[in-house]
Amino acid sequence: METAICGRIALSPNQVLSPKSGDKHSLSRGPWISRGILMALSATGSGKGGGLLERPIIEKTTPGRESEFDLRRSRKTAPPYRVILHNDNYNKREYVVQVLMKVIPGMTLDNAVNIMQEAHYNGLSVVIICAQTDAEEHCMQLRGNGLLSSIEPASGGC
Repeated sequence: METAICGRIALSPNQVLSPKSGDKHSLSRGPWISRGILMALSATGSGKGGGLLERPIIEKTTPGRESEFDLRRSRKTAPPYRVILHNDNYNKREYVVQVLMKVIPGMTLDNAVNIMQEAHYNGLSVVIICAQTDAEEHCMQLRGNGLLSSIEPASGGC
């Protein structure tokens, strides 16, 4: 590795080049200067922050596993799905509100009450619009808690 030490250039641990002004091998002229020496000089220049740059860390993924970036991109481009709550004659209204708040992330009491009432009076209500995998998970959780639910592709955006 090449480094600069007080006007001298160390080419290897045993070789040191000390250019003198007017010397035909000085740093200011001559074809012998390689990019490596110039890069070493700029990387080890005087002043604060001088030093060698560290090698960048490259994330390697295992086959069949996508990186976080790829997962975010695929979720953004996935078509949206509606999770639908159906009215039933078995569960009390308060229980339906509790399940909605437990299963759906970020569900407020007011939203849960409105969804429950819409399903009660109209027969069904849209709970949330999200990616297909999330919609399937929410639907299964609602069903696991005794509520009738289904999913369907959303025709519009989220």
